[in-house]
Amino acid sequence: MIRYCGMKTIEDKCSEGYAIQIRSSTTADIPRLVDVWERCSQISHAFIPASYWEGQREAMAQQYLPAAESYVLESDGEASGFISLMDTRVAALFVDEAQQGKGYGKALLNHAKSLRSQLNLQVYQKNESAVRFYKLQGFDITEECADPHTGEQEFVMVWARSS
Repeated sequence: MIRYCGMKTIEDKCSEGYAIQIRSSTTADIPRLVDVWERCSQISHAFIPASYWEGQREAMAQQYLPAAESYVLESDGEASGFISLMDTRVAALFVDEAQQGKGYGKALLNHAKSLRSQLNLQVYQKNESAVRFYKLQGFDITEECADPHTGEQEFVMVWARSS
């Protein structure tokens, strides 16, 4: 499988050999990315009322995504997921629920790892599948905190490239 990053072509392997492309996001991507973000947030964060995520759509579209360095994973010409970085922080990593289990999240995270020597993120403690995923990708829990918007407990996790 070939993954295109900017003008460079590099080989990457997703499970089952799905062909993907990872590219920088554009403003035209924002509506699709907000849809993926909201649906996935409601599913993976079912412990937070859906109304919270619905209320964040406008801020996600007008503030957060435009301010972030985001990369879109396309499969068969459709945006199937994205990762957003704010310096070394993974601010968002979401894959459309219909496309999960194909290695797309790992591919997006590996792309971010190729761009940074260290990454950090916050993940809800109740999102056990995400915590497991990040641990499998080499992230370590370094501290605990509470999300000031939801009151939910989070883990702060860090990954650093080995020397």
